[in-house]
Amino acid sequence: MTKQLTGKRDDTALHSAARAGNLAAVKEILTGIEEDALKEQLAKQNQSGETALYVAAEYGYVDLVKEMINYYDLVNAGIKARNGFDALHIAAKQGDLGMFPTPELSVFGFLEVKMRFSRVTLVADILKVLLAAHPELAMTVDLSNTTALHTAATQGHIENVKFLLEVGSSLAIIARSNGKTPLHSAARNGHLDVVKALLACEPGIAPRIDKKGQTALHMAVKGQSLAVVEELIRVNPLSMINMVDTKGNTSLHIATRKGRAQVNHSYFEFINQFSHLCLSAN
Repeated sequence: MTKQLTGKRDDTALHSAARAGNLAAVKEILTGIEEDALKEQLAKQNQSGETALYVAAEYGYVDLVKEMINYYDLVNAGIKARNGFDALHIAAKQGDLGMFPTPELSVFGFLEVKMRFSRVTLVADILKVLLAAHPELAMTVDLSNTTALHTAATQGHIENVKFLLEVGSSLAIIARSNGKTPLHSAARNGHLDVVKALLACEPGIAPRIDKKGQTALHMAVKGQSLAVVEELIRVNPLSMINMVDTKGNTSLHIATRKGRAQVNHSYFEFINQFSHLCLSAN
């Protein structure tokens, strides 16, 4: 994150303090104005539609988020930026942050932003703070019906995924407007640990189809992770392999068309193993 600290983004003083990670300044602003003015300040959005809480969450400032959330009600905490994300969504997207932007004056007197190494902050800490105050935020969605779990699963942030599943396992079955569940997203992007976590939480989601009739296995063969493909095949072998999408394609059709030789090999290995098991049973 290398955003410039300038007035061009229409930041308020609270935005600027949050962006700089200045806890003392944030406290001074929050406690130094009357209630009506405070509510207006908390809900104020800059040109990108970001609230000050969103900014603090995006930059990974746990202490700031912990302080600020005490003043935010559910409505203001869930205000979405122009990108469709609220504070919880942007935190879920970030993953673990090991570097933070630090504003300082240059020798010429200009405000600059420099990246400095700091302690690694688990963004799961920010998720915990936000959801402890307003658990309902876990169910908020953007314009495409994307939850924070979808976002974390797409990015492969396993700690965020695990925490969100602890908050509500039902998040795993919520589909985006295109019908894709978090499992579809994780499978497409080859995030094996996320796929395993989602399946452990909701084993029945593996055969779920999107609006194109495709399962997570269809998504997985489009990616590059053979391990994800094999994991999904093991869940419900015959059902998963034989499911066709709206165009009549099984996942094997897609793998063949995309030249996924290793995937095809795994399919045939499974078929051979299954055949031997059937013969042994008879």
